Amino acid sequence: MAKYPKEFLKLCRSVTAKRARTVIDHILKHGRISTEELKDKYGYNHPPRAARDVKEHGIPLERVTVTGSDGRKIAAYRFADPSKVKFRRLAGRTGLSKRIKQSLIQKYGCRCFIYMEELPEAQLQIDHRVPYEVAGDTGKQPVADGFMLLSGSANRAKSWSCEHCENWQNLKKREICLSCYWAYPEEYSHIAMLPVRRVDLLWQGNEIAQYDQLRKDAHKAAKPIPQFVKEIIQRALQQEQD
Repeated sequence: MAKYPKEFLKLCRSVTAKRARTVIDHILKHGRISTEELKDKYGYNHPPRAARDVKEHGIPLERVTVTGSDGRKIAAYRFADPSKVKFRRLAGRTGLSKRIKQSLIQKYGCRCFIYMEELPEAQLQIDHRVPYEVAGDTGKQPVADGFMLLSGSANRAKSWSCEHCENWQNLKKREICLSCYWAYPEEYSHIAMLPVRRVDLLWQGNEIAQYDQLRKDAHKAAKPIPQFVKEIIQRALQQEQD
């Protein structure tokens, strides 16, 4: 621990969030933490999310390759050189996050921005529209519209897609993220730099009966529901053109 600046160690000790603190303490003790250790030892099934928690507290991490228990190459995380990185704690994991969350709920409702699913407030997670790994900190007082509310499943889907995007890995251009589905699903031109369009449909409450009927009709037609829905839309569009 003596090799780290006092300011850096003070920042590490100030972190109280369980997942981020677990990662920090392990790295301080062992020098790094592997994805295998995050899953098997600590039960974190989405290691990149745990690493991001640390980064969002202003603590720099870098990814390296190590050998897992089965001999395969796996990823691991260690502190980047804090003497070469300007670091400071982000407000996203402090009390400010509660105010941001309330502001988003008041403006958009208590729902996931991706799936438009209505959920209890406790089940909604705050996420940067533009990933922190691309744009960095949003400032000392982040604007609520720089964030979005996501269900757990939407957050995992976004994380996986973003982390496999060329912009995340190499380019680091904020403007690319701003035109991506995962930042603004209501207005986008690509999904993780791929020429793809998608619609995420959710049936809730009284709408479930409609879905059940749709499923029966798709089964009778011997077609998967997504294909069946696409064909319904195609016929409707064709009728409009005719």
